[in-house]
Amino acid sequence: MIDYEKVMAMRKDGLRYSYTDRDVMLYACGIGMGADPMEENELAFVNEATATVRPLKVVPTFASVAAWGAEPGTSREMGLTGVVLDGERDITFHKPLPTAANITADVSILGVYDKGKDTGAVIRLRTVLKDSDGLALATLVSSYFAVADGGFGGPCGAQPKAHDVPSRSPDQVIDIPTRRDQALIYRLCGDRYALHSEPQFARRAGYAQPILHGMCTYGITCRAILQTYAGYEPVAIRRHAARFSAPVVPGDIVTLELWKDGNVISFQAKVKERGVTVIKNGISVLT
Repeated sequence: MIDYEKVMAMRKDGLRYSYTDRDVMLYACGIGMGADPMEENELAFVNEATATVRPLKVVPTFASVAAWGAEPGTSREMGLTGVVLDGERDITFHKPLPTAANITADVSILGVYDKGKDTGAVIRLRTVLKDSDGLALATLVSSYFAVADGGFGGPCGAQPKAHDVPSRSPDQVIDIPTRRDQALIYRLCGDRYALHSEPQFARRAGYAQPILHGMCTYGITCRAILQTYAGYEPVAIRRHAARFSAPVVPGDIVTLELWKDGNVISFQAKVKERGVTVIKNGISVLT
């Protein structure tokens, strides 16, 4: 069972990580970039070998895997007993991510919300990634839903209000196909949970087949912003946030609906063939 006071006090500072350009390119491939080997804009994120010298670009949401596994405590230490699902991700980018770096991560608990014995619990974390000089690169706010861990007696508290997308018709609609093997590629970025790779495990969890990582779908929505409103320039994106509402199945076509109001891009994502909305309340803030 969750011990509220104990979990709220959990934090770890200065966790050390490193990554290379290989990790940066693997992440870009994992969210489907470079599928067209003649698309120069996307090749800039997956290919460092060029006839004309150009810098390798880093997808901003690579920040979500740059310090994969950075947690303030283990599931057992937190008192979690069942399935934990990704709920939301909100990343603010302070500096451009380098193509290779030694970084540190400071991780702390922002809140733990008791939704009831039969409803589960919500845990919100904050992770600050810093470069080798101690300067902040990105701040990640993550929300997780612990399915079986409600009823521990903690506060039910109101969580931050989600961003509402406009009621008018979208300003742009784009389709981004996913590959049948995309989860097998993306899992190499860090998240090797069997739900994304093992058919038998997926069936036991209630799915007909392995599902795509929510954070892969999150990266796909960043791709959409890069190609529509950011001119494929990572530095154009200051913040990217979304709420996960349903899984993508590898091979699905993800349809992005986007609205632009000044430097704020609102978005949501659907899989029309299955009639589901997979991302809600999306917001990207441009510089």
